[in-house]
Amino acid sequence: MEVILIKDVEKIGKAGSVVKVKEGFARNFLFPHNLAKVATAGSLEQLEKEKKARLAQYALEKEKSEELKKRLAGLSLTISALTQGEELYGSISSHDIAAVLKDEGFLIDKSAIELAEPIKSLGIYELPVKLHPEVTATVKLWVVKK
Repeated sequence: MEVILIKDVEKIGKAGSVVKVKEGFARNFLFPHNLAKVATAGSLEQLEKEKKARLAQYALEKEKSEELKKRLAGLSLTISALTQGEELYGSISSHDIAAVLKDEGFLIDKSAIELAEPIKSLGIYELPVKLHPEVTATVKLWVVKK
């Protein structure tokens, strides 16, 4: 029996794919848990329309991310922090950087800022900001004494 998966099913396939499964498995597990639907001509047609719409949305989001990347390219942020020598008393996290970006007029989620570890010393940092799965911008951050 051919079914269209609504959600990802481990060892079977990803959402949106058409797979062949045993009828009992589909009737007793996939359908009751709302993980799949029967692959009819109408549902296959609808699946194709959804894929096209999803691809168009993905392309639009990528285009917007490319424009935002261009705007972020020349941006240089400055954060002043209390220090003891060259070390900061606390640390600067992605949350702090997102707040500074918001002050500059960029609404970027803190999870998009890729910090390997919090910043704990003065200096100049190049921070990658993941705007889209295929688009990553770089922002320059200056950490200076307060």
